[in-house]
Amino acid sequence: MIETEDLVVEYGARTALAGVSMEVREREIFGVLGPNGGGKSTLFRVLATMLEPTRGRARVAGFDVEREATEVRRRIGVVFQSQSLDRKLTVEENLRGQGHLYGLWGAALGERMEEVMRRLGLGERRKELVEALSGGLRRRVEIAKGLLHRPAVLLMDEPSAGLDPGARRELWRYVAELRETQGVTVLLTTHLLEEAEGCDRLALLHEGKLVAAGTPAELKSKIGGDVVVLEVGDAAAGMRERLEARWGVRATELNGSLRVEIGNGHRFITEVVEAFPGAIQSVALHKPTLEDVFLDETGASL
Repeated sequence: MIETEDLVVEYGARTALAGVSMEVREREIFGVLGPNGGGKSTLFRVLATMLEPTRGRARVAGFDVEREATEVRRRIGVVFQSQSLDRKLTVEENLRGQGHLYGLWGAALGERMEEVMRRLGLGERRKELVEALSGGLRRRVEIAKGLLHRPAVLLMDEPSAGLDPGARRELWRYVAELRETQGVTVLLTTHLLEEAEGCDRLALLHEGKLVAAGTPAELKSKIGGDVVVLEVGDAAAGMRERLEARWGVRATELNGSLRVEIGNGHRFITEVVEAFPGAIQSVALHKPTLEDVFLDETGASL
């Protein structure tokens, strides 16, 4: 449904995307995970036909984003990170204006508005001004706008931006329902681990490069055993060498902490605390997360 091949975007001397190749399957919820400045929004803009790549190719629903941009736009719905609603208009008025942009009028537009409002739980809010709605409801109106013309692909840039946890969970419930009931393929960008965990598959972007891809479970399975984080402050550099020499592990130093991947982490903790009495300020033990995968692949934190 979405394909990129050696996609490069350059802004003068700066490279925003450096040869990104990936594939999004039909009816998939696909996440692009990475820190701010990692290239997520640049990729989003290319797929939404808002930015032409410097080199490489991108296809959406079988159409090239450069040569067949009009056909791509007919088949995508776009939910931007920044709000695109007119706050002084009602829900209904915002949707009607969007429908006119796509050539929808009269009874056909009215029926389609009714359908998307019903599916997104907006029917009773149709006459309310957007400025009076909560953040979660505004996000639903944004999605309704994106779905009005029955797109095959929904592109969402940081969809949970500005939402509280409750509204974020509600949004995800609607996204999953869209995929199940309407067969929509969803690509979203995010830097939130919780949001990434809900995707079918992920691509991890860092400094414009695709560093890993797969299901959340596949990505986390790359890390064996447990993850132990030792808070050691200024002693991190010297202690790292001693940990690696004694236990044969690779310790990653980050902001006064040492992070170690090892099997039977609870036993390791006992041994390391006894080996360095008084030097360790605190200890944390957890199973691998997507944050750990990103740190492993890039040496940087999300």
